[in-house]
Amino acid sequence: MSIEVDTKDCTALSDAELADMADICTDGSAGFDVGFLSKQRDEWVLVTQAREGGRLAGFSFCTLERIGGTPSLLVGLASVKPTSKREQVVRALMNDQYRRALLAFPDEDVLVGTRMADPGAFDAFKGLSDVVPRPQHRPTGEERAWGRRLAKRFGADGRLNDRSFVLGGTGSPAGVLEYRSLKSGPADVAAFFKPLTQKRFDCLVAFGWAMAEDLAEGRLGR
Repeated sequence: MSIEVDTKDCTALSDAELADMADICTDGSAGFDVGFLSKQRDEWVLVTQAREGGRLAGFSFCTLERIGGTPSLLVGLASVKPTSKREQVVRALMNDQYRRALLAFPDEDVLVGTRMADPGAFDAFKGLSDVVPRPQHRPTGEERAWGRRLAKRFGADGRLNDRSFVLGGTGSPAGVLEYRSLKSGPADVAAFFKPLTQKRFDCLVAFGWAMAEDLAEGRLGR
């Protein structure tokens, strides 16, 4: 059964759709309930939903904007139902958002940024260039600056360790890309998440680059 995807303005999101989103988050650890999700409707511009057989399988709140003049795709919050087709779902969500990024920023490289609480979330970044953080890479001064810019954009200014990219939590749920892979990832990627305290809702700020040629040729999110 194919995955059907649609993207629309968050203002068009109904209460019934929010309830469906909350239902697929019940097994997650990020603490997304209807009340929290309704706030995301006001904070982000676009929402992408993926359905299988008419039933919600995943969703993502995002916005396309320029940060200091740099084209950016920011995934504010996302969740994928932990089924056997979760890989297809996360690819479908990201592919539709990359398509939107191409329309908004033709012929430009686009920064893709989000927050993560599980190593599996890096699956959503497959195909991106210069992902940060990544194993055996020491972040440059500019990359650390990007981490701080994203933390500020996510409403967490001053809470980022710009060397580990760990974003300290406040004890309340924070928007993350909630996704757990079917496969256990590399140990050196999992190591990025060891300092996180789940009860405090710590997370990791991560970003990478969608290159203009990859966007134009539709190579990302597949």
